[in-house]
Amino acid sequence: MCESGVKPDALLAWYDRHAREMPWRVGPADRAAGIMPDPYRVWLSEVMLQQTTVAAVRAYFLRFTALWPTVDDLAAAPDARVMGEWAGLGYYARARNLLKCARVVSADHGGQFPGTREGLMTLPGIGPYTAAAISAIAFDRAETVVDGNVERVMARVFHVTDPMPGSKPRLRDLAATLTPQDRPGDYAQAVMDLGATICTPKSPACGICPWRDGCQARAVGDQVDLPAREAKKPKPIRHGVAYVGRREDGAWLVETRPDKGLLGGMLGWPGADWGEVAVEKPPVPGDWHDPGGEVRHTFTHFHLILSLRVATLPMDTVPDRGHFTRLAPSDLPTVMRKAYDLARGHFDAG
Repeated sequence: MCESGVKPDALLAWYDRHAREMPWRVGPADRAAGIMPDPYRVWLSEVMLQQTTVAAVRAYFLRFTALWPTVDDLAAAPDARVMGEWAGLGYYARARNLLKCARVVSADHGGQFPGTREGLMTLPGIGPYTAAAISAIAFDRAETVVDGNVERVMARVFHVTDPMPGSKPRLRDLAATLTPQDRPGDYAQAVMDLGATICTPKSPACGICPWRDGCQARAVGDQVDLPAREAKKPKPIRHGVAYVGRREDGAWLVETRPDKGLLGGMLGWPGADWGEVAVEKPPVPGDWHDPGGEVRHTFTHFHLILSLRVATLPMDTVPDRGHFTRLAPSDLPTVMRKAYDLARGHFDAG
């Protein structure tokens, strides 16, 4: 028996009654009837869910699977269309890797995902967590799947007081002691559901938890304090200038950001690198002026403050960088769309 005293069977019995319904999930009753999840849908959902909530992902997932029902369909899709549909989900390297992975699966694996964690990790953009999740959920292999919800559950049931992120390896090892050989796919989803709906960060509903009797943190009464975390360092602030130019015929001056780096491969407004001070670097000579206001946006590692410069550009304008295009706001990542919304008022008023 593991030191926590909790049992996978108790959690699975709870999951059979309370599993969350999700568009990418095959519920426990259907799985028991032999219906297995589509690995493509499991993979797509797992990539979308990285650093993003279930509520935010649901509409994107439904739209993607309506547009591209199979991995072969996605592999054949134009990059710009996929990146445009991804806009708003953030962490845009995921979208670039999504296309790379789809194309490798389609071209090199006959449109079939490998079933093992090791095989999945050979694919672009699939790391240890995602490989374990796909292998367990889609192929019912006994892999240990550990996300933030699972880390919180393990810290509490095993009473791990060492702070995160240093305690991550230990939490994963402890989680592995509970991973069952029977129904590992259901178990992986059950423990994530437990963390998302009952063993929540601030107000865990311990009274209805299927693992309440074996939870060591509940026994001593400090479950709300776990997992412990090291004090966060304040995020630095970076500054930049976005040049929002519209040609006389209504085309917008944009540039495609480099594939590597923040917002890689996405459309954006020309400007200099973001740093401690804003650097003025217009993409073309023009009557650039400040419309007032600024764009504020928070990324994972820093806060960004963007000043705007707007200009109406002549038809014969040849930019030093970037290109003119007819633009839909949905083509832009969130920070660039904020700049568009602010600048659009200036042009409409003019």
